[in-house]
Amino acid sequence: MKTSLWCQYTAQGTWLEKAGIRTPKIFKDAKKIDRLVIVKVAEAKRGYERAFFLCSNYKDYKEKSNELLNKKVITKKDLSKAVIEEYVIGAHVNFNFFYSPLNDELELMGTDTRRQTNLDGILRLPAAEQLEVLKHVKPKYIETGHFNVTIKESLLEKAFELGEKFVAATKKHHPTGIIGPFALQGAVVAEEGREDIVIFDVSMRIPGSPGTLFTPYSGYLYGYSISYGERIGLEIKKALELGKLDLICT
Repeated sequence: MKTSLWCQYTAQGTWLEKAGIRTPKIFKDAKKIDRLVIVKVAEAKRGYERAFFLCSNYKDYKEKSNELLNKKVITKKDLSKAVIEEYVIGAHVNFNFFYSPLNDELELMGTDTRRQTNLDGILRLPAAEQLEVLKHVKPKYIETGHFNVTIKESLLEKAFELGEKFVAATKKHHPTGIIGPFALQGAVVAEEGREDIVIFDVSMRIPGSPGTLFTPYSGYLYGYSISYGERIGLEIKKALELGKLDLICT
């Protein structure tokens, strides 16, 4: 089943908005684009993947979207549902959390970032070669994998603050709130002498990166690093011992 990209964003964006978490500006009308934006459109052949392109005004938007339409990379129907999002320049980080309703505690399982083709290949080239390649090849942002990263300790408190805000927002909808794994995906930006975290997306499930096991955060709490599978197993075991399995199931 193909899910509307716009519907996905609307659901995620609403939760982030309710949580008071900083997100990029969204343009619902392409004619009002007044800064660098990234346009996220579902691919025609693979609806689960997105065809991204950058533009800074309406003329630029029309030229680049028409090129993709002519090449049948996207369709007019999917373009009408595209998400037009302010392009935030920063270090991309996925903050992978686990919330336990059993002890009302939020855990940072790990942090990772993405590998994207063919963007990663282009970025590995020297500047002069990048310019030559870009004459013949357009960058693509298709996600192909993840690798683990760590963040500065000074940012950990900010990361937990965002996670706690998100959990609190979900509790307003349901007393238990979000159960178990989720991720806030965004970038760390530097502006006016300070750093901030801007969140683009929410992954309301086990995040896609197994690399979280190789970051130190779960080890700080448990004495050794654990995977999401192990953490879920521990939660189920504890729920059974307490007779509260219904609290972690939907």
